[in-house]
Amino acid sequence: MARHSFIQMSKLHNVKGRISYITSHARQENLYATYHTADSTFWSNLARESQQEFKRSGADGKCIEARELIIALPEVYTTFQPQKVLEDFTRQFRKRYGVECVSALHHNKKKTNYHIHLIFSERKLLAEPDIKIAARSVFFDEKGKRVRTKKEITDENGKVRKGCTVIKKGEVYEQHLFTVKDDRYKTEVFLQEIKGVYTELINSHIHDPDKKLQVFNPASIYLPTKKIGKNNPKEAEIRADNEARQEWNRTADMALITGISEAKILEVKQEQIHTEVKKSIKKNGFMPNLFRTIVSKAKELLQSLIRQQDMPQRPTLSIDMAEFRAMQKLMIKVQDRAKAIKHLQEAVLPKLEKELSETTGLFKGKERKALTEQIQQTKAEISKGLDEMPEVLKDEGYPDVMAFMQTYREMENVVARYEREVWEYEKKLKQKQKPAARPPERKSVREQLRQIQSKGKQQTRSRKTFDRER
Repeated sequence: MARHSFIQMSKLHNVKGRISYITSHARQENLYATYHTADSTFWSNLARESQQEFKRSGADGKCIEARELIIALPEVYTTFQPQKVLEDFTRQFRKRYGVECVSALHHNKKKTNYHIHLIFSERKLLAEPDIKIAARSVFFDEKGKRVRTKKEITDENGKVRKGCTVIKKGEVYEQHLFTVKDDRYKTEVFLQEIKGVYTELINSHIHDPDKKLQVFNPASIYLPTKKIGKNNPKEAEIRADNEARQEWNRTADMALITGISEAKILEVKQEQIHTEVKKSIKKNGFMPNLFRTIVSKAKELLQSLIRQQDMPQRPTLSIDMAEFRAMQKLMIKVQDRAKAIKHLQEAVLPKLEKELSETTGLFKGKERKALTEQIQQTKAEISKGLDEMPEVLKDEGYPDVMAFMQTYREMENVVARYEREVWEYEKKLKQKQKPAARPPERKSVREQLRQIQSKGKQQTRSRKTFDRER
């Protein structure tokens, strides 16, 4: 699989505290740069007004004062000027959406995760404050909700209850410095959009096509893995979850290589994972163990389809086309690997497991231990083979198995059309008919194959790069 970009969004319930945390050298061990598009007064006013509106609304939960993006950067970015990197990413957001931001560029403690924190407001400042003055006394209850009469906020002794408010005639009872929240920031559409924007920006400064990132496509055959944050109390749970997802992804690659269509894999993913997860959440709430069980069952179903699938015959081509022949050899190489893995899964492993189940008795301890070790080694070999298969294609410039298979099928179609046209041309000659047109020349077909192949690989585009540190 290709390496995907990581851009995560979260809600902030204490924006001032979060700004202080991400921009403090005392609290951040590896803080390289900070950038503000508005002063602290802006964020104080934003937090206060957000809390006031939330209180008036009577909604449950916590007030969302702002939002934060975490943008992971490839390690090559450590060679660029930190302040310029941070300002470039922050200005890109502000220019696109017109809201104020605070950002910081960090490394984690082990210096394995170079990333940007970008806090942004969901509101904009009004050109002029919207001030409401009481034409008569105005009354608010403990929840900040406006009521009609003073009687509604007094106790049995006629005194105003604690937490209630009385605004006298002529006083300001409500003031707005900001617009209402822009609802687009809480949509999946926005998150996908900004992922695309920042992935493109990241890639514009990476010259090596093998190191360019891709936005994960949720409609693909693969399942995304989750990032494990610093001191995450659910680290073990997320690791187990990621392993289940990776097992599905490896099996999906194997299915493609053995000839199962992408549409069929997507069908299994939709029906056996997405649909079942929705049912499970509706019935039991979110339970990670149930999710992993669902993914495991879907993987087993896909493996059964692989077992039923005959491996496609090695393609042959009578025309000497270097472009297609090179890809043919690559196809044969990964198919041979897939056959070897399939043999281990369907013949070697079941045989060893059967032998182990039949090896019983007090004096068979050494034999059971030897068989157990062989089983573990076989499983490790299967796992290693599944991991290495996409890497073989990546070394040739294809981001993942799916991209390779799509490119290969398209090239097969071009060659098949060429051979058919040659056959028709020769048939007309034998029938002593003047051919309507000459068959396409090999050079033009080769050029077409090159174009198709280049589409399947990651492109290198010439873009302006950041100034490097001296």
